[in-house]
Amino acid sequence: QVQLVESGGGLVQPGGSLRLSCAVSGSIFRFFSMGWYRQVPGKQRELVAGLSSDGSTNYADSVKGRFTISRDNAKNTVYLQMNSLKPEDTAVYYCNVKAIIRDYWGQGTQVTVSS
Repeated sequence: QVQLVESGGGLVQPGGSLRLSCAVSGSIFRFFSMGWYRQVPGKQRELVAGLSSDGSTNYADSVKGRFTISRDNAKNTVYLQMNSLKPEDTAVYYCNVKAIIRDYWGQGTQVTVSS
């Protein structure tokens, strides 16, 4: 019933910006956190940015000062604003919601940073 759909990925030059969106459909009665993860071949999926239900945020050290996570409650959408992108930011980005019963994941959106 619950579905997360990421969008906004694509090809961008180093130093550029992208905004990822994660639209949540269905009902999540209560969640602990929402977040963005990324994964590249040969590496584990890592947390990029997290947003707790109390509004607190946390970021991976590698993206602090460049990425911002936010949420639009009316649209049931979580965003990841990515600025000053670097080639090492290239990855598949996944939206995640941690709820009481289980976690929910999107299918991912590709972000490629290259000149």
